[in-house]
Amino acid sequence: MTLTLLDWRRRVAALYAAARAATDPETGWRTWRDGRDELFASHPDSPLDPGARESFRGLPFAPYDPTLRFAAVLERAEPQRLEVPTATDGVVPFERIGSVTLAALGTLDVWWLDSYGGGVFLPLRDGSAGSTSYGGGRYLLDTVKGADLGGAGGRLVVDLNFAYHPSCTYDPRWSCPLAPEGDRIPAVVSAGEQLPPGGWY
Repeated sequence: MTLTLLDWRRRVAALYAAARAATDPETGWRTWRDGRDELFASHPDSPLDPGARESFRGLPFAPYDPTLRFAAVLERAEPQRLEVPTATDGVVPFERIGSVTLAALGTLDVWWLDSYGGGVFLPLRDGSAGSTSYGGGRYLLDTVKGADLGGAGGRLVVDLNFAYHPSCTYDPRWSCPLAPEGDRIPAVVSAGEQLPPGGWY
């Protein structure tokens, strides 16, 4: 952990705070996107290596689709524990705390990071994985790192337009928890961050 990484997390948290505060979800999404591009292009803890930053012109995203934003009820689910081995962080434990149903797209498990500080974790691997999105999936929420779109009354805001790739998408030196079985759906989600032609490496 370094002070530059602390700054990265502060700035990510501020982008999500701006998105939550926006009166129009698409405006909040654009603020988040622009800020994310700025971080990738210039921040010392960008997941892009210096060579990739030189040619970086922005992360590719699908156009905003308001039908893919949900205020989803956190439904009961049988308890389950995952212990995810990583190359850099040891074994990362998660507890299933429920599930969310996203209309006809299906149901996704919602996890709690079961270590100091905790946090909600909601990954997604949809039918685009391995073609227009990273094969291991994308993240929708990761509140320990500030990726939080809010919610109230037993609901979570899940906006698939905010689906983003984990750091391991851009450089193999990063190690990321990937979407488990309960967070995989066959439907193609044509929203959120996309892969550039040929991928990132």
